[in-house]
Amino acid sequence: AADVTNTPFQPSPTPRPLAARVNGRDVSLAAYQASLNMLTAADAEQGITRTEEEQRELVLGELIDRALLAAAAEAGGYTLDEAAVSERASQLETDLGGADALAAWQAQYGLNGERFVEVLHESELAAWQRDQIISAVPERMEQVHARQIRVREEETIQDILGNLNSGAEFATVARQYDPTTGGDLGWFPRGYLLQPEVEEAAFALQAGEVSGMIDSQVGYHLVQVIEREAERELTPEVRTVLQQKALSTWLDGQRASAQI
Repeated sequence: AADVTNTPFQPSPTPRPLAARVNGRDVSLAAYQASLNMLTAADAEQGITRTEEEQRELVLGELIDRALLAAAAEAGGYTLDEAAVSERASQLETDLGGADALAAWQAQYGLNGERFVEVLHESELAAWQRDQIISAVPERMEQVHARQIRVREEETIQDILGNLNSGAEFATVARQYDPTTGGDLGWFPRGYLLQPEVEEAAFALQAGEVSGMIDSQVGYHLVQVIEREAERELTPEVRTVLQQKALSTWLDGQRASAQI
């Protein structure tokens, strides 16, 4: 394994069977088959049921995303030296339990020699670009703390709005429709809630104000802003969601303009 990982990465000089080509960048059939075998084994171990077509689409999609990320890393000037690839291979060897275990793993998935180095090289490039995208999400953002009342019928929300206008306390009414949390949405930044209509309405309000009726795919809402801060630290959970969205948005944009 040590000799393999120290071999400089060079594209194969002879045509190889391909699973896809992404903006002229090869996704080898060997890498696709190895990834498919890994997913199949993982699904079996975890009791996950997927059709063969679902597995194929998932693997190919992930490899296309990896190619897009790796290409962007190179375009951005990131240079990956072979020491980094060797270090990653050594870590994998340690994780698997030694050189013999790594060799068995390589043989199991058909990733011996150049194929193994190629996959590690592409993965490290993609990981670097992924880190650039998610690290761009700030740690502090404007946030609001709000509560909502949500019902299924428009007539009901109009009745509630009438009661609120007559002096009923929003928190008391919210507790009637959501006894567990009282409709508390917690603190959130833009881009976090699943219903963007609710989020947009909340950010248009000042503390203590109540929105008009909001129509979304899951019902009818009224929102009251409890507090708001121009700059508040994101919780790790919220920042992770925003990072995942940022990565997904980036990949969607790349796929839309890519030749695949």
